[in-house]
Amino acid sequence: MTETPALHALWPAPVADAAVHATVTVPGSKSVTNRALVLAALAAEPGWVRRPLRSRDSQLMSDALRAMGVGIEETVSSSSAPAADGSVGGEAWRIIPAALHGPTTVDVGNAGTVMRFLPPVATLADGDIRFDGDPRSYERPLGQVITALRTLGARIDDDGRGALPLTVQGGGALEGGTVEIDASNSSQFVSALLLSAPRFNQGVEVRHVGGNLPSMPHIRMTVEMLRAAGAQVDTPEAGGEKDVWRVAPGALLGRDMVVEPDLSNAQPFLAAALITGGTVTIPDWPRRTTQPGDALRRIFTEMGGSCELTDAGLVFTGTGKIHGIDVDLSEVGELTPGIAAVAALADSESVLRGVAHLRLHETDRLAALTKEINALGGDVTETADGLHIRPRPLHGGTFHTYDDHRMATAGAVIGLAVKGVEIENVATTAKTLPDFPKMWTDMLAGDGGDPAAPGPGAGA
Repeated sequence: MTETPALHALWPAPVADAAVHATVTVPGSKSVTNRALVLAALAAEPGWVRRPLRSRDSQLMSDALRAMGVGIEETVSSSSAPAADGSVGGEAWRIIPAALHGPTTVDVGNAGTVMRFLPPVATLADGDIRFDGDPRSYERPLGQVITALRTLGARIDDDGRGALPLTVQGGGALEGGTVEIDASNSSQFVSALLLSAPRFNQGVEVRHVGGNLPSMPHIRMTVEMLRAAGAQVDTPEAGGEKDVWRVAPGALLGRDMVVEPDLSNAQPFLAAALITGGTVTIPDWPRRTTQPGDALRRIFTEMGGSCELTDAGLVFTGTGKIHGIDVDLSEVGELTPGIAAVAALADSESVLRGVAHLRLHETDRLAALTKEINALGGDVTETADGLHIRPRPLHGGTFHTYDDHRMATAGAVIGLAVKGVEIENVATTAKTLPDFPKMWTDMLAGDGGDPAAPGPGAGA
């Protein structure tokens, strides 16, 4: 891994002086990697996770599982091409399940998947598992998971906080059963219970009883991965009751899983093509996926680009003209920072809706985007459930990240078209996108720009 800029140092965001033409290989999906690690750790036999994301979040997950007794062996093939037997080369982790045990302490950092997916796993351990993390992790919602686990038979000591830090008093098993949960703040609450449910004595029936459930693609991802591991899952999509999921108890199978590229992390690179009127190709873009990032094909096309799925991957082309958009992002909230950055450079107003839950993410993303874009001369207003963005000529300045990886990449996107933007703590991108600064500069070097292509969009 290349050296990243020092924490909180200012990183001058490169300006695109020509249309971007590049092929960008995006690392594996964090959401898929961390779900795959949990399912493999709970399986009845060893399995493989191939082309995993190696980042802070996935390292926190693997370190936590190791601390609870799971074996994880890392190997690297010299070739990423499929072998004669159809197996895929590149980096691979062999997961060797074992009896989970404590006492140990798990560092969740500020990773939502770790702080929410692993307490249910810890109920299956023999011994106490303490969970702690970054200061921001204490503020992120976890109470619904804690209450649900207690309903299912778990013993958890959180000193009444309903948040981190906490200790799960593992008894080696969990009874399971039926539980109601309000997951309107995070779909991860549902996924957390479903992932471990096959190991619960009665399985689980999860009933969401709150408001609108955000990020449904992530729950569908959890369900598909559970089924691939041999679990029996009944879902609303399969004709079941609305907002009710049932997982039967049973053994999980060790599988050989290839992790897709992280489509949400492809966003800043696709945005570069849109803003500069260039072309960016993302290899290995899946033709069918549960990843929310796949919605970028539709959203960025509506904002002025065009795309095509080819044998080489997703080929996205911009015209250099960026149009505003009125869009409900409730199912794909993680895309909001990048879309807001592009919208700030558009030729008309944008309304981003359905993302009130982003106030509870790595930072309050709605407040942060409003403050940082406006500090560069923008005109962004928070609404009850999103942002209203009125494009204005932007100028340089410091773009703060609040230790949020998607704020950092959003600032880099704006910096393509606005001179003098400096990103504070760009190193926070290591959470899910290691080596982002180098990937960004390599993309700009690309294959050389087309001198006849349009330059950067509005706000330059």
